[in-house]
Amino acid sequence: MSGLRAVLFDMDGTLVDTEAAWVEVVEQVAARHGYVLAGAGRRAVYGRSVEDTAAMLSEPLNERQAVLAAELGEGFEARLAGGAEPRPGAVRLLSVLREHRVPTALVSASPRAVVDKVAASLAGHRFDAVYGAEDTVRTKPAPDPYLAAAAALGAEPSRCVAVEDTVTGVTSAEAAGCAVLAVPSMEPIAPAAGRTVLASLEEADLALLRSLIRTG
Repeated sequence: MSGLRAVLFDMDGTLVDTEAAWVEVVEQVAARHGYVLAGAGRRAVYGRSVEDTAAMLSEPLNERQAVLAAELGEGFEARLAGGAEPRPGAVRLLSVLREHRVPTALVSASPRAVVDKVAASLAGHRFDAVYGAEDTVRTKPAPDPYLAAAAALGAEPSRCVAVEDTVTGVTSAEAAGCAVLAVPSMEPIAPAAGRTVLASLEEADLALLRSLIRTG
């Protein structure tokens, strides 16, 4: 079947304003270990999971990965205990998709405990599938989360639009074979074949999402 079958949303920085909060948590953990996170090291944590970030910081912080992962996870979960503010246009777009019976999935590299809390703050939108970092063997930038979400919705990845805000997430979605709508939050993302870049979800609508799936 041709046409749009599902829309797969990243969470942090895409649907909710949490990417900056995540980076601040990482900076605070690094600072407690006497390390200043800056430059390329700071950019490297955009869109990354707790485990991947802990692995990256283990050597420069001279600390065990498990210890750092615990600090990062607890810090991020505490930071978002009260939910998160939706990004402009996010709630409206989710409502339009639900109204037109377009299946949706939440595909995040954040811990599932954080994902569940934040999802509940998105004006009651009910996703047809939800994936956190623990739900696939590999998380972003590997394609596994998007492949799993598409399969859960019974959709070919090529008939899904993935909505992302970081290079890490875009890499994951494109590796899975999804069309990509990028709405950058912390870093620029260049347009490319199969990838459309907007300044805000306020510019996105169902007609645009459908146009991203090549038919025929």
